[in-house]
This record gives sequence, C-alpha cells and structure tokens, in this order.
Amino acid sequence: MGRLIFSISLVVFGIFTGYLFQILVKKKQWDLPYEAIRRALQKTALLFLNPVAIVGATWVAHIDDIKIAAMPFMGMTALFTGGILAFGFSKLLKLNRPQTGSFIVCGGFTNIGSLGALFCFLFLGEAGFALVPFYKLFEESIYYAIGFPIAKSYGDVDAENLTFWGRVKSAVTDLFVVVAVCSIITGLCLNLLDIPRPVVYASVNTVIIPLAALLLLISIGMAMRFSAIGRYLKPGLLIAAFKAFFIPVIVFLLGWKLGLGEIDNGLPLKVVLILSSMPVGFIAMVPPTIYRLDIDLSNACWLITNAMVILQVPILLWLVQSFL
Repeated sequence: MGRLIFSISLVVFGIFTGYLFQILVKKKQWDLPYEAIRRALQKTALLFLNPVAIVGATWVAHIDDIKIAAMPFMGMTALFTGGILAFGFSKLLKLNRPQTGSFIVCGGFTNIGSLGALFCFLFLGEAGFALVPFYKLFEESIYYAIGFPIAKSYGDVDAENLTFWGRVKSAVTDLFVVVAVCSIITGLCLNLLDIPRPVVYASVNTVIIPLAALLLLISIGMAMRFSAIGRYLKPGLLIAAFKAFFIPVIVFLLGWKLGLGEIDNGLPLKVVLILSSMPVGFIAMVPPTIYRLDIDLSNACWLITNAMVILQVPILLWLVQSFL
C-alpha cells in the first residue's frame, strides 16, 4: 500500500506543481523563459538521470530465465498493437500530422512501471511484482528507438519532404534516442559479461528514478490544459478503449496460446493481463513537448485513460482471482 500511495502522491504532486507554476506565470505575467525551463527539466531527466537508471536496471535483469522468455515479447506486442491501432484510427478521425504523432504515441506508450507494477504487487504479491521487469524488458528500447523517432517524424516541419533515408538519419541522430539506446546497450553488455553491479547502485536508483519521474511530471504539468478534454473527448475515449479492452484481449490470447497460463498457476499470464491493461504513461507527453506535436491531445488521452483506471481496477482484480 505504501508503494501505491507514494506513486499516486508523486504523480499528483509533480503535475500539480507544474500546473500551479503555469498558472502563476500567466497570472503574475512573470518574464521567465517558460519553454526553456520546461525543456531543461525534460533534458535533465532524459539525458542525465534516466540513462543512469536504465544502465542499472538492465545490468541486473535476469534475461536468461527460460520459463519467462516469452514475457518481453508480450510487452512488445502490447506496445506495438497500441501504436498500430492508434495509427489506423488517426486516418478515420482525419487527424493532422501533429495530432497523429501524439495519438500514435499515446496508443503505444503505457504506464507499466508505476501503476502496472503496483497493481501486480497488490493483486499478486511479490511473485507477481518480480515478473514486471521481464515484461517491460524492451520497453525503453521501443520508446526511445522507435516511438520517439516516429513522433519526431510527425513533428518536424519538413518531415513530409524527407526521403525514407532522410527520416532514418533524422531518427538515429536524435540526441534523446542516441543517449537512451547507448544506455540500454551498456547495461546489457555489463549484464552479459557477468560484471557484478556495485551494491550502492540500488540505493542510487531509488533516488534517481523518482527524481527523474518528478522532473518529467512537473514539465508535463507546465503544459497541462484540462480544458482540452472536451475538445479531444472522442480520441481520448478511443485510446481508453484500446488500453482497457482491445490490447489486453489480443495480448492475453497470445500469451494463453504460448502456454503462459501453464506456468506457476498462470502467474505470468495474470501479470501480462494486468500490465497490458494499463493507461497512457506520462512519458507519452514528453515527445509532443519535445517535437512540438499536439500537446492538448496528449493531455486529454492521458487524463481520460488514467481516470478510467478507477473502473478497471475492480474488474482486473475479479479476473485474476476468478478465472485464472
């Protein structure tokens, strides 16, 4: 319960602090480099704090456990399914390029590490919580190596005029992508070489990870517009339907077919069901602010899907206790 309270408090405090700062700047008409401050917070988290945390987490991930070898691919399937569904429906909704970029990111980026991990712990205990890193093993790689470049391609003013190789060059040379991918590769190399991780690293990550999240949340709060919900209610409800129903059903059936329900009384399959049902992660609002996509659409999708979690939680608890 302490983890749940801490996570919720961190999210509320970060967003409220950023939103309050936004209101004060507008009301007091302070002459501040507002956008520069917001981007500085994001760069500090993504270019300095997150790389340290990613290296440490990847360094000690148990990637050689055969029993749960399918779980990372379940996580990949969920993220790709959300992005593909969002891309397809963006055509039906006739969204423009900045809106489409934000919509795709919201469809793919998911709150696995905080809400998902906490619900696994609350519903399934430490055994369920321990499986979360396997499911999200490739999460950062997909976000930074695929999600961010896609968002960038929709945010660049001249992106429509770029050739295919021009898009590839633009993606692989993006600083945020390069730093994140290098961090993941570094951690994997240390892992595969069996180099012991310093004991102090665990304590360092307990500070760095919440701090990086807090800085990102504050930057998101600085761009938050609650009035955007009404204007983007339809896209937000569509993303909520993807996250709460379509993605979990697809991933659950795939996991069942692969035999995850036959391991440890179905524990891996229960974890997959919970994690694939999670709402839009707050990191989904980072690419729109970095690459100048539609921030209001991202705000609306994030707020609507996270509000829907209140309805999802009792259903998920009932499912994992009754049918699995």
